[in-house]
Amino acid sequence: MSSSRGPSLRELTVQALSSVEGGYDRLAPKFDRSPFRTPDGVLEATADALRPLGPFGRGLDVCCGTGAGMRVLSSVCQEPAVGTDFSAGMLAQARGAHPQARWVRADVQALPFAAAFDLAVSFGAFGHFLPSERPSLFTGVHRALRPGGVFAFPVFALPPPTSRWYWALLGFDLAMRARNAVWRPPFVMYYRTWPLPAVRDDLTASGFTVTTVPLTALGQRRDGSPRYRLVLARRADSPADRGEPAP
Repeated sequence: MSSSRGPSLRELTVQALSSVEGGYDRLAPKFDRSPFRTPDGVLEATADALRPLGPFGRGLDVCCGTGAGMRVLSSVCQEPAVGTDFSAGMLAQARGAHPQARWVRADVQALPFAAAFDLAVSFGAFGHFLPSERPSLFTGVHRALRPGGVFAFPVFALPPPTSRWYWALLGFDLAMRARNAVWRPPFVMYYRTWPLPAVRDDLTASGFTVTTVPLTALGQRRDGSPRYRLVLARRADSPADRGEPAP
C-alpha cells in the first residue's frame, strides 16, 4: 500500500472512518509517501501537453492537497501560483514544500476568486465529489478564470469488464457506499462516478468549451485507446468562444 515511511494500515483505517476533511488532516504528514499522491508521470505528461498552449499567466491548483500540482503550474505559468484546499493539514504540508506559492483554505464548491487566473488544474481529487456536486465545482472554477482561461485535468479510462481492475474498482465503490450507509460522518471517495461524457456535459453547461488530448506517454489500453486523456475546458465568454454565430 505504501512505503515503510508512509501511513500504516491502522492510519489508513482511521482515515477511512473519518470525514474527508478530518481524514486528510490526519494523513497529511505522510500523504506524499502514500499510494494516493498523483504519480510524477501523470504530472509530467500533463505539463508536456499544456506547454504548447502557454505560457500562461497566473495558475490555480484546485483541491491542491500537499501541492504536487505546483510542479505543473511552475513549469507553464509565468506568475506565482495559488493552491486551494479545505484541509488545513494538507495545506500546511504544501506551504512547507512550496513556500513561493500562495495557499488558500477554501471550499472548492465556493471558490473565493473572480476572473483571477489563466489556468486551473486539478489532480486526483474528483472522486471526493458526487455527480450532483459537479455543477457547483465547475461553475466556481469558471468564475475564477479570466476570459479564455483553461481548466485542465487528467482522466483515466475505466477498465473493461474483462479486466480485474474493473471489478476491483467496482468492489471499492460498493464498499464505500456500504460504509457511508451505516457510518457517519461519510467519507466520499468513488472511482466510477466521473465518466468523461457526463463530465463533458456538466463542463459545457457551466460555460466551458471542452476538448481532450491523449496523454500518450502514459500508455495505451489493449484496444489502442489512451489510458489517460487531458481534459481542456476553456472559459467561453462570447458567442464565438461557444461556436455560435456572432449577433
